[in-house]
Amino acid sequence: MSRIAVLGGHIIDPAQKFDQIADLYLAEGKIVACGPAPAGFTADQTIAAAGLIVCPGLIDIRARTREPGLEYKATIASETAAALCGGITRICCPPDTEPVIDNPAMAHMVQQRARLTGNAIIHPLGALTQELGSERISNMAALAAAGCVGVSNGLAAISNSLVMRRAMQYAQTCHLTVFLHSLDPWLAGNGCVHEGEVSTRLGLPAIPEAAETVAVARDLALIEQTGCCAHFCQLTSARAISMVATAQQRGLNVSADVSIHHLHLSERDIGYFDTACHVLPPLRSEQDRQALRAAVRDGNISVICSDHQPHEPDAKLAPFSESAPGISGLETLLPLTLQLVDEGLLSYSQALACLTSAPADLLHIDAGHLQTGATADLCLLRPNQRWTLESQMLHSRGHNSPFIGTTFNHRVVMTFLQGRVAHTLESLPLC
Repeated sequence: MSRIAVLGGHIIDPAQKFDQIADLYLAEGKIVACGPAPAGFTADQTIAAAGLIVCPGLIDIRARTREPGLEYKATIASETAAALCGGITRICCPPDTEPVIDNPAMAHMVQQRARLTGNAIIHPLGALTQELGSERISNMAALAAAGCVGVSNGLAAISNSLVMRRAMQYAQTCHLTVFLHSLDPWLAGNGCVHEGEVSTRLGLPAIPEAAETVAVARDLALIEQTGCCAHFCQLTSARAISMVATAQQRGLNVSADVSIHHLHLSERDIGYFDTACHVLPPLRSEQDRQALRAAVRDGNISVICSDHQPHEPDAKLAPFSESAPGISGLETLLPLTLQLVDEGLLSYSQALACLTSAPADLLHIDAGHLQTGATADLCLLRPNQRWTLESQMLHSRGHNSPFIGTTFNHRVVMTFLQGRVAHTLESLPLC
């Protein structure tokens, strides 16, 4: 591998609280120094990074590649390549593939296919129950041994509280984090939007806030009883955030994340049946959106994810309630997160921590930092460069994004994966 010197960049490494202009040196796929060059270091390639922000490669804890099972929408190759274009070097995929990741063979297959592409690395979540059927607990010990970084039942609710309790107990013995999508299926019904002014105006079936808070309350009670480590995925309501924050103050081992689109959009953005804004869980009220932003600022929500769900064009052409929910979000995760910096909500270090060190800690992987000896996964981005997202710019097979036409102020120009340049947008000065 090349010996590379990245010179004069503004290095931001939240894990080490490092935030200053410095040089970075890479060799054999690792970071060998930050600051002065190591003794005897001779670079094969030098990158002039003056004016750029240099940070660890991003980690997206929820992105669906659609493979295996739905390759007509996207593939592991296409979506891991799109991830690199967004500065993302590692993604975590839910277990709801077809077939489900409920056995070691499936876990190995997903990881191997990602390795063969040479693009972003995939860390799979194992299924909490066999085939996500919510009845029989999966072999979590075998899933952990196969490389699964946690367990989840995806969007399939476990309505039987006894099954959930036993699954949490088993996960605890395997030292696996339980990723929870807390939603009461009976209250949610066939809803597709938040129960509020927009659902009333448009006459669409609604999902009340209680569908989330009732499920969160049950899960918190079981977490306290079993002592398991749990992570709440995609919280959307102010009340649910308050409940989780109270549990954190009481010492429960719980954390939470939010999808980036829930920090920028509310139910009002649905307008008149804009299917690009059809997501599950739904976009909530403006008051909920502001509560989510405050929770990220205050640290009650530690991770921001894309919840990437690519779709073919026809999937969004149906009537709103019949259209496929989800947004293609890998390539807009970083610029949308850094909009929160432009708006004064977060500092650069806070924003990047939500995309690097915090998800690495959650997944218990050695990534998301720039310490000497770390794998050289890097993202180089240019601040204060205005650009407008157009559909043809997306490298993902899914172009289903409500942010088409949005002007951003930060852009990824280069991504390093394990010490090599895996994506470059523009030619940087090289020596």
